[in-house]
Order: sequence, then structure tokens, then C-alpha cells
Amino acid sequence: MMSNSVRHFIPKYLFALMDFGIYISCLFVAMWLTKQFFGGDLSPFLPQEDYNFRVLSHFALGFIAVAWFGIRLRHYTYRKPFWNELKEILRTIVIFAIIDLAMVAFSKWHFSRYLWVFTWSGIFVFIPVGRKLIKLLLNKLGMWKKKTIILGGGINAYDAYQALMSEKNLGYDIQYFYSVNGHDVPINGDIKVLSSEEEIYRLRDYKNIQYILAFDESDAQQLEIWLKNLTKKKCRSISVIPTIRGVPLYGTDMAFIFSHEVLLLRVNNNLAKRSSRFVKRTFDIVVSSLLLIMLSPLFIYLSLQVKKDGGYAIYGHERVGRKGRLFKCLKFRSMVMNSQEVLQNLLENDPVARAEWDKDFKLRDDPRITPIGKFIRRTSLDELPQLFNVLKGEMSLVGPRPVIAEELLRYCDDADYYRMAKPGMTGLWQVSGRNDVDYEKRVYFDSWYVKNWSLWNDIVILFKTVGVVLKRDGAY
Repeated sequence: MMSNSVRHFIPKYLFALMDFGIYISCLFVAMWLTKQFFGGDLSPFLPQEDYNFRVLSHFALGFIAVAWFGIRLRHYTYRKPFWNELKEILRTIVIFAIIDLAMVAFSKWHFSRYLWVFTWSGIFVFIPVGRKLIKLLLNKLGMWKKKTIILGGGINAYDAYQALMSEKNLGYDIQYFYSVNGHDVPINGDIKVLSSEEEIYRLRDYKNIQYILAFDESDAQQLEIWLKNLTKKKCRSISVIPTIRGVPLYGTDMAFIFSHEVLLLRVNNNLAKRSSRFVKRTFDIVVSSLLLIMLSPLFIYLSLQVKKDGGYAIYGHERVGRKGRLFKCLKFRSMVMNSQEVLQNLLENDPVARAEWDKDFKLRDDPRITPIGKFIRRTSLDELPQLFNVLKGEMSLVGPRPVIAEELLRYCDDADYYRMAKPGMTGLWQVSGRNDVDYEKRVYFDSWYVKNWSLWNDIVILFKTVGVVLKRDGAY
């Protein structure tokens, strides 16, 4: 049977070897592609006298890149959330591609743009794909999932459980839960609830278990006690999830003062920076313009289908924008022309529908929706005209969910966060369950997005939106 030490080290070396192998292989594959597409002889693109230098320099860059991943970014020793790890991988590859380009520019080597593009395009795609495949393989072999126990109680422990369960890339297999101070355990399923500290230390191989300390503020003293006890027991993998709700996390810098147990968090209000707003606006203009050009045939087709009942194709409904400004949010019409009268009649005569409407301002079985309307709503195609709102600067591709003025009252204190950003065609709420998420959670998602804005988060949400739309998750 494989020892725990071997099981612990194999993934690290496998990731490093795979990264280096892909890095080197992409150069030789690029050489072959260059020969295939641009002639049988590589010499017009890479003279023979430069071949050895090119290979050696690529090997050297590959070694440095793997060392950077392992030592500086700790990709082979730390488990990181998928999108964080992907961002670091792609950013590192771009930097090394530029270094490679600079080495060629400042040397006497012959430069082949085809070879360079093929090489780095392959590395850019296949290193992230390779990482994912290796994790799937290790998971199948039982060498990636790590036995995990959550210690805590109350909302912080529950949030920790929910967060870790949503991030499969970490590989934390939560098998145990220990509640301190008699807190109720809000966990269901196959997780075993431990009732005493002694039970933890009787677990097989308890020293290599991943410990997640997620105490509430009322149990703050327990944190120091458990950290000391686990350290004395020589437990190696300990993570702390502090109670810092409401504090922006993305881009926050951490520091500590020597000889004091004081943690300093430097918070970055990204959307308050002109440079950030410029980048976001530029991204919106470029992407929305491209989408409008690409989707113009679909626009025409949907317009004709919606207008078959004699009504208009696109309508504008008043929504609250940045700084509280009102604007007309454009959509393809998905309801009958007398929708207000139909709604009013329904709410007056159906108490169940009235209660559903008062709760979320939505109806699962809405009698106002036309046959084509059902289709464009389920596929989110009704929101395509909002690309014009994005071009005009009234909306953004990604942002809080656009709401009416009356609805904003339900945001309470978080309404200030809503007014700090432009509403988005898509957002964190749309990729986190949409209509299956309760209203309080929607408000939380909107405020989280504003507090933690970054262009990378926008890109992640856009990619997630594609998957959600294809699956039609939570749409009605």
C-alpha cells in the first residue's frame, strides 16, 4: 500500500513534470506545424545555426517558468481555487512569452512569428487543460482528494462548508465536522459529526488531515486554543477562515506588524479608480460592438418573430443606473401587449400569485408571456438589445442586476453599493442560480461584486454566463 508521504509528494512532482513537458512539447509541435503549413523545410523560418540556441533557450525558460510556478506561486504545494489558479497561469505564460520575444529581439537569432505564435498559443491552452486533466486523473486514483474537517459552529462554519463544496478544484473532501460550544451543526449528508476533541485525534492519520478553523466572533478565543493544540499534535495542514464579512477581498493586501498579533488589510476600492473605470468601459465598448456585429442576423430574425402579433419588437423598461440615474433598459418584448392589465387582474384574483410576486417581483408561470417570449426568456435572448445600453454607457456587460426604483428599497444599506456601478447584462447573481436564489442572496451577490470588482472577475462571469445560458439554469 502506498505510504502517505509518497501519496503527498506524487501530485507535486506530477504537476511540475506535466507543465515542463507541455512547455517543451509545444516548441517541437510548433516546428512541425510551421513546416506543414509553410513548406517542408524549416530553414526559411529558423536557420539550422539558430536551432540549437532556440531549443536551449526554450528549455531554460521552461525550467524557470516551472520554478516560478512552484516557488513563487506555490502551485505545486498549495491548493488554489480554479479561477485564481487559472489567472496566475495565464498571466505567467504571457509574461514568459514576452520575455521570449525580447530575447529574440535583442539577439541575432532569426525570428519566425509563425513559430512563436504556434508555440505560445499551445502553451497558453494546454498547460491549464493539462492541469485539469491531471487533477481528474489523481482524483480517480484517490490521490487528489484530501480528508478535511471543519471546526467551528454557526454561520461562519456553514459558509466555509458552502464555499469549499462549491470549489472542486481544491480537492477538499469534507468528511468531519466538529462544533464548538454546543452550536447546532447546519450540515446534512454523509459528514460525520464529532462530539469531542479526543475523537479527532483518534482518527486515522489525523496529522495529515486538512483542518479548517471557521469560528464565529463569539468563539474567537477557541481559535488560539485550537491552533496551539493542533500545532502541538504536529498537524501540518491548517487553514483559518476569519469572520471578516463586508470587507472587500479581491486585491486586498495583507501585512502584519512584527512582534504584534495585528493583521493589516489594505483594501482597494477598484471601481473608485479612474483607471479601473476606463478599463471596464473600454472592455464594454469593444466586446459589445463585436457582439452586435456577430449577432446582427439573430437580431433581425428575433425582431421579426416577436412582431408577428402586431406589436413592437423592443421595449424599454425604466431601471436604476449608476448614481441612481434612471434609464430605459432595452429588451425583446416577451409579453402580450396588455401585460399590465393581465398582471393586475391576476394579482387581484390569485393570492398565491400575489404572494410570489411580492416576494421576488417574478412569477414562475406568468400568463403574460408569449410563445416566442418563453423561448427567448429561457435562452436569455430577450436581453440581447441591452448591448445598445452598454454601448451608450447606461449599462455594463457585467454588473449588478438592473432593478426598478421600488425594488431598490429592498436593498436597504446595500443600495449604496448598487449605485456605485452600472447595472450589468449579466452578473454574479445570474451565474449563481438566477431565479432559484432567494432575494436576500441576490442583494448579497450584487454588493459582493461591487466590493470585489476586477476585470478578471468580469471575464470569469462572462464565461460562466455562457455555461448557464446553455444549461438554462434557473431561467423562467
